[in-house]
Amino acid sequence: MTYIKFEKSRIVNLEYSLSREIIRTNRAGSYISTTIAECNTRKYHGLLVCPVDELGGGRYLLLSSLDVTVAYQDKSFNIGLRKYKGDYFNPRGHKYLEELETEIIPVRVYRVGNVLLKMERLFVHYEEQVLVRYTVLEATEPMKLQIRPLLAFRSIHELTHANLAANTKIDWIKNGIRSRMYEGFPYLNLQFSTKADFVHMPDWYLGVEYPEEQKRGYDYSEDLFTPGFFEIQASKGDSIVFSASTKEEDPAGFAQKFTDTVAGKIPRNSFLNCLRNAAQQFVEKRGEDVLIIAGYPWFGAWGRDTFISLPGLALARHKLKLYEMVFDTQIRRMKDGLFPNMGTGGHYAFNSIDAPLWFFWALQQYVLSGGKDCCNKYSNAVKSVLNAYRYGTEFNIRMREDGLIYSDAPGKALTWMDAVVHDGPVTPRSGYAVEINALWYNAVCFALEMAKVENDRKFISEWKHLPELIKESFLELFWDEKAGYLADYVNDEEGRNMFVRPNMVIAVSLPYSMLTKEQMKKVLDVADRELVTPRGLRTLSPANRYYQGIYSGNQEERDRAYHQGTVWPWLFGPFCEGWLKVYGKQGINKVRKLIYGLEEVMDEAGITTLSEIHDGDPPHAPRGTISQAWSVGEVLRIIDLIEEYSKNN
Repeated sequence: MTYIKFEKSRIVNLEYSLSREIIRTNRAGSYISTTIAECNTRKYHGLLVCPVDELGGGRYLLLSSLDVTVAYQDKSFNIGLRKYKGDYFNPRGHKYLEELETEIIPVRVYRVGNVLLKMERLFVHYEEQVLVRYTVLEATEPMKLQIRPLLAFRSIHELTHANLAANTKIDWIKNGIRSRMYEGFPYLNLQFSTKADFVHMPDWYLGVEYPEEQKRGYDYSEDLFTPGFFEIQASKGDSIVFSASTKEEDPAGFAQKFTDTVAGKIPRNSFLNCLRNAAQQFVEKRGEDVLIIAGYPWFGAWGRDTFISLPGLALARHKLKLYEMVFDTQIRRMKDGLFPNMGTGGHYAFNSIDAPLWFFWALQQYVLSGGKDCCNKYSNAVKSVLNAYRYGTEFNIRMREDGLIYSDAPGKALTWMDAVVHDGPVTPRSGYAVEINALWYNAVCFALEMAKVENDRKFISEWKHLPELIKESFLELFWDEKAGYLADYVNDEEGRNMFVRPNMVIAVSLPYSMLTKEQMKKVLDVADRELVTPRGLRTLSPANRYYQGIYSGNQEERDRAYHQGTVWPWLFGPFCEGWLKVYGKQGINKVRKLIYGLEEVMDEAGITTLSEIHDGDPPHAPRGTISQAWSVGEVLRIIDLIEEYSKNN
């Protein structure tokens, strides 16, 4: 039985089908993405999106879509779908779509009169090449396929418009053409496995609209360029492979390459296999660097997200080598004890107070999963972070006399709650932040453990007194016995902030926690009562006057809701781990129900993956990116943890 399949009745309902998207990557920075109805609804959608080093390493959309027309008996049927002004769709090819399967690769079957046409599409691993296989399943007489490429040649964050600077010329190559609209871009090679006639007819398709960008308050109309169209004769049983690539290839190998690539894929035939497939898509290998992309389609590699998602993405799939390569890449980018929060091509922002501390947690998970020689490999990086935090680094991050980490950077948002609008951070958490100091304690304790293995007496002598001091100060500052939970942050101006947020749950879940089991239980009970939803944890209790239950509107409106009640699936990680620590085997059923409850979203938003966020209010609609690394990573990690507790407790 097919795990996820979309019937015709659902696909022709555009309200349903345009809200569901599919993304595939080549594991080297490129991706392909569109809706299940084959209508691009975002500026980020396209058939070939790839990084261009010559233009700074960012992602660029080369091939937006293919307009496919089935022609026979002097009739033509266009199976494409595009939106124009005033909710006008043309062509309306979705009405010919009979079914869609996604179990291994996306497979669409179109019924056009007496013709039944199957279209399969995939990305070749580690190559900027998309292959599309068209198979004529039924046809009472010979027919023609007319395929028109629509080109963009622009950054994924921008839109393009008809202009005289575009190069409308083409070069002929074997079984196809190549085109390059602007200098600095790679050539786009469009080829077929069989001979194809090409009609050179340059033109612009004006006013194509992207409704998701309109909803998000961005520009949403663009013009797409077509150099002309291909025409191919076909009959029943014929199989034709189309290739779009940044390099010219021998078309004779397309059919075998398609078959071989499909054979190496994990089928998406279960919740776990969907997550494993999704996990692979965040890995980006570029030269000597191995990165974790925070989320598709618009995020790059973020330091914080890398360390939080890495245990689930790598260790839960038993890939220690991948783990080490990602670590090595991040360590090469360190500066003054900080890891870059974001950036490409050597231009990095080091504005994350927690990324270096999550590095320690990721190291612990590496060791727990069988990682060897941790001390020799990572001792220098460990000491660099600890010394920076102890003696001071950028953004006034520094350990105070009480042993706790304090930061004070006006106008900056340094924790993971980092949304900033025109008048400053939405959730200003300067001073002592609860999860930062919980992570600090965990880091110091783990570093001392490493030092004992190394027999580093100097380090032990300098640091051994700190855990007790940190713990005593932390409990005095953050714990509120009457309320029964931890303050979210404390600073010199405001004192304690007692908003109920999920950050305190992190203090429960870490390997080294300063809380008693009773305190842990109280924190989890508050979180369970006010923050836990079927899709993750809210970022603020609904009882709070600042709570916003719906994430929508323009960028500022969305940023103001981002951490003010919006649900984040990745927070199931610390909550579920904390729950298992406190309740042991008796807590497994609850944790399993929460984690496997996410199986319901496998056919929503990003098909077979997990979204970045959800609304705080029921029904907790998916929002943000359609596939987020730490959402997938933390769910995979907890699935492993469930199995571990089932066996050992």
